[in-house]
Amino acid sequence: MTRVFSGVKPTGHLTLGNYLGAMRRWAAVDQHRSDALFCVVDLHALTVDHDPARVRRLSRQAASLLLAAGLDPELCTVFVQSHVDEHARLSYVLECVATDGEMRRMIQYKEKAARERVRGGSVRLSLLTYPVLMAADILAYGTDEVPVGEDQTQHVELARDLAVRFNQRYGHTFVVPRATRPAVAARVMNLQEPASKMGKSDDTGPGIVYLLDEPDVMRKKVMRAVTDSGRDVVYDPEERAGLANLLEILAACTDGEPAELAGGYDSYGALKKDTAEAVVEMLRPVRERHMELSADPGYVDGVLREGAEKARAMARPTVDDAYRAIGLLPPVNAAR
Repeated sequence: MTRVFSGVKPTGHLTLGNYLGAMRRWAAVDQHRSDALFCVVDLHALTVDHDPARVRRLSRQAASLLLAAGLDPELCTVFVQSHVDEHARLSYVLECVATDGEMRRMIQYKEKAARERVRGGSVRLSLLTYPVLMAADILAYGTDEVPVGEDQTQHVELARDLAVRFNQRYGHTFVVPRATRPAVAARVMNLQEPASKMGKSDDTGPGIVYLLDEPDVMRKKVMRAVTDSGRDVVYDPEERAGLANLLEILAACTDGEPAELAGGYDSYGALKKDTAEAVVEMLRPVRERHMELSADPGYVDGVLREGAEKARAMARPTVDDAYRAIGLLPPVNAAR
């Protein structure tokens, strides 16, 4: 059975972009067709300045939202990254295979490091090396497919490169994974800045629809979305990015095609109204289920505990094999 791994980082409240670009497909498709693992990658949240209490709070919220979005613990494995030591164990071994040049070529590192230099600051070493930790997340489980957004494809390519290099140098140990992307709304853009991704790190952005926004707040954000100077409704991602973003969101909510949907509108207002209602109705069951789960923290704790146990049992043999292959002496109590 194909093994799938993906995760969410608890650096902010999860957004419409997270749901349309990843979570909905995980629940509707991936958990049913594969041996799937979905992880709250909390170690990755430590690569930037953070409030420890907020990371813990957002980690629990992310786990609850994954379940609210439809992930079923009977069908897939839901867990928190830091609850499974094998992620950190394998990350160091892969750092001994990766190169400094590979890390510094990572687009997200270059962009964040450049912003910090402008401010007169510097970034944490973990920001440079976190793509290796991401590779460890993937490779520890013998992952075949990694469903990711367009901006994360480079990191899956690194995981592939490290797996091939390790296998060639030290013997076949890792499955070489591949990235997969949904066809529509793989990258939902900011409603106020359609050239930028709808990221979750900006907690005050009026262009970001959060999964736990109240319905009226969602409607207001969509109705105020930036469009373009033209009047006709056409799907043109290059020249009419704001309009194209709305059409892609509506298409993802209604299982339509952006270009075909454009033909049904003669005004931006009508498109915005329909898109706003489609977003509210699509997210309504997620919000309602999240409220139920928030009232039953013991259930979420149990899911995460059992998920970590399952994940640990899957990852440990591969990580132990990697330790032996690269030359580390097995613990005495494990030697035979």
